[in-house]
Amino acid sequence: MPPLVLVITGPTATGKTAVGAGLARVLDGEVVSADSMQVYRLLSIGTAKPSPEETLGIPHHMIDCASPFDPYSAARYVAEASACCDDILRRGKLPVIVGGTGLYIDALLAGREFASGGDPALRERLGREYDEAGGQAMLKKLAAADPETAARLHPNDRKRIIRALEVHALTGATLTEHDRASRAVPPRYDSLRFALTFARRQDLYDRIDRRVDRMMENGLAEEVRSLLAQGLTASHTAMQAIGYKELASALAEGSSVEQATEDIKRESRRYAKRQLSWLRRDADLRWIEWDRVPDPSAAVRQIAGAYYEFTGKEPPCKEATH
Repeated sequence: MPPLVLVITGPTATGKTAVGAGLARVLDGEVVSADSMQVYRLLSIGTAKPSPEETLGIPHHMIDCASPFDPYSAARYVAEASACCDDILRRGKLPVIVGGTGLYIDALLAGREFASGGDPALRERLGREYDEAGGQAMLKKLAAADPETAARLHPNDRKRIIRALEVHALTGATLTEHDRASRAVPPRYDSLRFALTFARRQDLYDRIDRRVDRMMENGLAEEVRSLLAQGLTASHTAMQAIGYKELASALAEGSSVEQATEDIKRESRRYAKRQLSWLRRDADLRWIEWDRVPDPSAAVRQIAGAYYEFTGKEPPCKEATH
C-alpha cells in the first residue's frame, strides 16, 4: 500500500492556507505547497504566499525554491515535491499537500514519469521551424510520427505540437505511448483529498475581488516594478502569473493601473472557474462548501475526523475532531 498523504485543494481565495496549516498542526504534519507560482522567489504578494503568522510555525515546503528567471515544469515539481513528501514520511510525519495547481497535484500523487526533461536546444529549433513553416505543416509532421496525438491538437497549439515532436525525437516513443505507460504505473501515494469552495459562486468571486484589492494595497504594483527593474520580462514564466502579467503590461504601456487591477480580478475569476472544472473530474474528491465566509477551524475538525476514520488511528485528544 502506498504511503498516505492529505490533500487540501480548491480554487483560488478559498482559505486553503489556513486549513492546511491548521491540519498540519493537529495531525503532526508538514505542508507541501502545490502552487505553480509560489515556487518562485521574489513573487510574494501576487502569489499570496503565507506569512509567518499564517504558517502557524509549521514547516512549509516548495515555496521560494526557484529563481524567477528560471522556467519551472510539472516534471521538476514532481521530482522536488516527492523528495519533500518522502522525507516528511521518513520522519514519521504527515505530508499535507496544499494548493490549487491541479496538474501538479495529480502528477505528484500518480508518480508520473515525464517523457523527458527535454532538450532546450531542440525545442528552440522546433519552435523556429513552427514559426517558419506554420502550424499546419508542423501538425502534419507530427501526424507522421504520432497520429493519435496529432488528431487531438489544433494547428495553433504551438506548445503541445512542439512538445510532442520533442518527445518523439528524444525517446523514439510517441507522447500517446508515454501517457498510456504512465497511467499503468501504480500511484506513488495513497491520498485523502478535500476541496474547498463556496456554496454560491458569487461569494467566491466577491472574495477574489477583495483579495486583489488587498494585494494592490499591500504593494503588488511596486513588487512588479521591482521585478521588471531586475530584468524580468514577459518571456519569463514567472511573469505569466495572474497579477504580474497584467501590471507588467500596464506599466510597459503607460496605461492605467486601475484598469490593470480590474483585469486581474477578471482573470482571477476565470482561473477559479477553470480550477473548479479541473477538480470536478475527480469523483473521489470530498468537497467542503463555505456559506459566505470560510470557517477554517470547522474544516480542520471535519477533515481531521475523516482522517482518523480513514486510517483507523485514535486522535490524541478530543479537540482534534470536536
